[in-house]
Amino acid sequence: QVQLVESGGGLVQAGGSLRLSCAASGRTFTTYTMGWFRQAPGKEREFVAAIRWSRSSNSINIADSVKGRFTMSRDNAKNTVYLQMSSLKPEDTAVYYCAADYRGPGTPLTMSYDYWGQGTQVTVSS
Repeated sequence: QVQLVESGGGLVQAGGSLRLSCAASGRTFTTYTMGWFRQAPGKEREFVAAIRWSRSSNSINIADSVKGRFTMSRDNAKNTVYLQMSSLKPEDTAVYYCAADYRGPGTPLTMSYDYWGQGTQVTVSS
């Protein structure tokens, strides 16, 4: 069982930056591929980014809609992943969710992820 707790959301002006954090419980953090998703009102949940750890390097998958503006990283010592968001736009407004996929490939499919956090609201004003 993995519990995920997101933090770092808030209100920011367009063009600004935010860093989201997701802290995971458990002692097998490195076996989980971690993902970020978001859901805007009236829309389906969409993939943002995923990071898969290996001894040689991290494999990161970023959605085209945020590529060049968002980056994802993980700190295995802290059981935490981060989503650094910059050049934010009003269309980035959504609830952002952290998710964990046991030994997953970093797929953008929500159904592949086994555990989800409660979400954190990000609001970008114009």
